[in-house]
Amino acid sequence: MLRYLPFLLVLAVWIYAFIDVLNTPEKEVRHLPKVVWVIIVLLFGEVLLGPIAWFVTGKVRHAPGTGTARGRTGRTRWVAPDDNPEFLKSLRDEDKDPGEDKKDKGTDG
Repeated sequence: MLRYLPFLLVLAVWIYAFIDVLNTPEKEVRHLPKVVWVIIVLLFGEVLLGPIAWFVTGKVRHAPGTGTARGRTGRTRWVAPDDNPEFLKSLRDEDKDPGEDKKDKGTDG
């Protein structure tokens, strides 16, 4: 069973690189057109030259944790609830609701 491990690892890297090439926007592809990168990854994937070339030179990589709360794509990044001012405000608003009944959950009656 262990003899299949190298083959499976190569296959996993090959598939990951292929999907990464397909999902990368055309603006973030470097040096060659996206179609050429797909062909390179498919043709040279079995010997890992294509995927390694793609990971090293083909895509613009962004450093993690840089920038503001909005990414380069315009989408907002995930913010932890204790750092999200809107979430904290909603908690304060829930505590101030005057119509809310405050009964003990442990008593019947």
